[in-house]
Amino acid sequence: MRSWIRQGDRVDGFPTVHILSDGAGNTAMAVAKAAAAAFGIINPTLELLADVSSAADVREELQEHLDYHRMRYGMEPFVLFYTTSSREMAFEVRDFAAANDQVYAVDVLEQAVRTLVDVTGTKPTAKSGTLRALNDQYFKRIEAIEFTIAHDDGCRPEDLTQADIVLIGVSRTSKTPLSIYLSQQGYKVQIYEVEPSRLFGLMTVPEVLVDIRRRRLGDAQGVASSYADYEQVCRDLEKSRTLMRRLGCIVVRTDNRAIEETAQEILRYYTNMHPSESFSARRGGA
Repeated sequence: MRSWIRQGDRVDGFPTVHILSDGAGNTAMAVAKAAAAAFGIINPTLELLADVSSAADVREELQEHLDYHRMRYGMEPFVLFYTTSSREMAFEVRDFAAANDQVYAVDVLEQAVRTLVDVTGTKPTAKSGTLRALNDQYFKRIEAIEFTIAHDDGCRPEDLTQADIVLIGVSRTSKTPLSIYLSQQGYKVQIYEVEPSRLFGLMTVPEVLVDIRRRRLGDAQGVASSYADYEQVCRDLEKSRTLMRRLGCIVVRTDNRAIEETAQEILRYYTNMHPSESFSARRGGA
């Protein structure tokens, strides 16, 4: 016997509503809660058995759970809400209810589906879980919106790899409204406000970069030869140079220079543009 998942608060005089579904059971649970609310019961006791795979399992599962329930609570009414796309499973549930006293089975979607069949003249074709797929899409959009709002204006840069899209731009270039729009489509968006005086692009010459890449590849040059190919390197540098130009980067050359030299050049630019934020200013001019 599989375990039924229990939730809610038991209320004297109000029955437990059992939910059986070949999907997630969300539809039947929502209906059960709405029906209970009509009686002033906000958090009714529900017991859920989801993802029932075959009609053959239904009668055994229901009988074992009914026996357990009556052993614990006596002969109180056994209320069952169910949803299934299987006609055989629905027959099993109805037969079980007819064969047992005080068992009340409600096919949650039967009347709604029957009405649409009468109106359209067609038969339902959707498989179980279709609504759950739509719900999953909804929650993914909610997650994307929450992520985007939490990562506006460069917040939490450590989460950058979790973003689907990263927007970069100077102040007042519509980054935030665009990010919210994209998040409503289900994309996690992270924003970085670019101030050109804080943005540095590193550039070198093809010959130096080819040599470094070849040494980096070592014996693997035959596998990734384009990585160190001269023409490919030139294209990479040109793309990088074009992007830096568009962003308004301060371009710093790194060819044939020590890390310390490059760092000093960057710091000269930085301290000239932001004197109050230099390291020495933070230390009180020491």
